[in-house]
Amino acid sequence: MGDFTLELNDDQKSVRDWIHGFAADVMRPAAAEWDEREETPWPVIQEAAKIGLYSLDFYAQQFFDPTGLGIPMAMEELFWGDAGIGLSIVGTGLAAVGVLANGTEEQIGTWVPQMYGDVNDVKVAAFCSSEPDAGSDVSAMRTRAVYDEAKDEWVLNGTKTWATNGGIAAVHVVVAVVDPELGSKGHASFIVPPNTPGLSQGQKFKKHGIRASHTAEVVLEDCRIPGECLLGGKEKLDERLARARERAKTGGERVKNAAMATFEASRPAVGAQAVGIARAAYEVALDYAKTRVQFGRPIIDNQGIAFQLADMRTQIDAARLLVWRASWMAAAGRPFTSAEGSMSKLYAGETAKTVTAQAMQILGGNGYTREYPVERMHRDAAIYTIFEGTSEIQRLVIARTLSGLPIR
Repeated sequence: MGDFTLELNDDQKSVRDWIHGFAADVMRPAAAEWDEREETPWPVIQEAAKIGLYSLDFYAQQFFDPTGLGIPMAMEELFWGDAGIGLSIVGTGLAAVGVLANGTEEQIGTWVPQMYGDVNDVKVAAFCSSEPDAGSDVSAMRTRAVYDEAKDEWVLNGTKTWATNGGIAAVHVVVAVVDPELGSKGHASFIVPPNTPGLSQGQKFKKHGIRASHTAEVVLEDCRIPGECLLGGKEKLDERLARARERAKTGGERVKNAAMATFEASRPAVGAQAVGIARAAYEVALDYAKTRVQFGRPIIDNQGIAFQLADMRTQIDAARLLVWRASWMAAAGRPFTSAEGSMSKLYAGETAKTVTAQAMQILGGNGYTREYPVERMHRDAAIYTIFEGTSEIQRLVIARTLSGLPIR
């Protein structure tokens, strides 16, 4: 029969059940409170750190799972617990991925541990890419990094927006322009160490959903960082920029920029988060439909309700399979020749938005109140068709990959 299987092994099941227990016992009871407070749930992050769930070691173990399923499995369970608190726990991971995708081994060893802190003093990190005028259009980025050769320092100036943990982070990973003439190919990523003068928090956003996750602007004013804080090092950057200039002259293949390398690596994990939200809402709706009696029978006896639940479960399972495929491909070193990472994020994000809306409808008036969690889940799900590449951008990436044409 061969070795193919979609069954989790015993170790994976054990980890899944452990995370699920934390999500059920610690995250869910706290979810409504921190959603209302719109503040970072430091006590919950602390509890996660105490059991080793918020730690570099845990994510490293899941990242190096040879099947590729460790990270998506963990994400689904955490976000089944609550998306806002979940993002507060895993938001540091995006900055860590930024270092892993672009940094040297020494930089990874130096900075990633500082992003998490320790059990007695937990820290968070922030990945700063988007700007007020540069969201989907990364080529419009204006934040500049200028090299001061005399002091071996980079000087950063600009404003970043929509930064998870922006301003409250110990370590910020900032994407900036080093060669404006190369557009998005002239970008590089930088580490801004803790307490660096010139970095400050701008506006903190009050959001529709994921309100327990801190989202803010990050302002950089003559922010000086050591030359060694350029991820990958200057020699590697100079070589990459030289290739980009040469290809710009000859019309050769494109060079991947620093922000896109991070987002491409993280898309299946973000899709897994959306699957977790959708699954949570579906389970509430299923339980409600089996116990809510109208006209003398449970409402699930009505085809109109039963068929909705059937579609919801089908969409969730399909989304999970797309996420697992992309995650397995990444772990196996297989290129996304059909934009499989974008496919997984696109479909999972749209599924979360659809399924949570259907769950609200099944609960009727109760679904619209904060007495039940589906209205919060619906608000949380909305961001998954927007951040880390809108659904429209994902479709564009997929279409360009399939056609090989510069579709606009």
